[in-house]
Amino acid sequence: MLRGSLAVLLKDAIKPNLVQTLEHTPAFVHGGPFANIAHGANSIRATKLALKLADYCVTEAGFGADLGAEKFLNIKCRKANLKPDVVVCVATIKALKYHGGLSKEKLFDEDLVALENGMHNLLKHIHNIHEEFGLNVVVAINQYKEDSKEEINFLQKELEKRNIPISLVQAWEYGGEGAIDLAKKVVSLCNENSNLKFTYNLEETIEEKIEKIATKIYGADSVLYTDTAKKTIKKINDMGYGNLPVCIAKTQYSFSDDPKNLECKEPFTIHVQDVILKAGAGFVVVMTGKIFTMPGLPKVPAAEKIDIDNKGNIVGIF
Repeated sequence: MLRGSLAVLLKDAIKPNLVQTLEHTPAFVHGGPFANIAHGANSIRATKLALKLADYCVTEAGFGADLGAEKFLNIKCRKANLKPDVVVCVATIKALKYHGGLSKEKLFDEDLVALENGMHNLLKHIHNIHEEFGLNVVVAINQYKEDSKEEINFLQKELEKRNIPISLVQAWEYGGEGAIDLAKKVVSLCNENSNLKFTYNLEETIEEKIEKIATKIYGADSVLYTDTAKKTIKKINDMGYGNLPVCIAKTQYSFSDDPKNLECKEPFTIHVQDVILKAGAGFVVVMTGKIFTMPGLPKVPAAEKIDIDNKGNIVGIF
């Protein structure tokens, strides 16, 4: 009886899980791998089902575009023959100032110098999406009450003079109404031509694939391999899996593999510690820097605060 119950549960787990937002928009939750240590995208089954059921389908690629977007495009889109029409690159003014050298304690202070310095991070992501992958891009700035008018105006002018579409989003405060401008710009860009390009060819060596991502997407100067990584790569090639895509495990805090190198002003090297074959998943995981593959979850999960009161209202989400 127990075996039968498990079989039913596993059978149902293959199906995408249909949920809804607070505004009753349908959404599929099916797989949630972290993009810093895994491929960062939901299942192909869920995405293809969503494409059949709606005029527009939005999917998330976790963490920065150097991680989630790169893997979504080079691994998932290649495997499933998906061709996105537009990419929404999400950023905040606080994050840009942080990448511009401002300490966490001062992120709520107005600082146009730090914001200008941090622009290089956002512009690199935009360059990767538009130039390296050939896709249309719109920047969505999650606007918060701490953001000054001067900072917002500066960011808008810097992107507009580069002909980069930008939308100020207040969905966290106003729900769907706070993202209407973004939705309109996404729909408009969907009507323009896009031509997805991959960073590497599967026929290239594992080292060539790694080095193309490191230099083109991350902006690294070089790649350094440990003896362990070299031996593992040779073993993977000898087993006949050298033509698989690569899934690089790297810190989400920096384009480099050093989480403290936020600005990446100086030339940097990507350090490959080991390479792990995931034959069932269909890719090769590349361990860089001091990345730890166990997700960093909180001791007290947010789910413990979520409940439903006697009137059927959901509480504890915010």
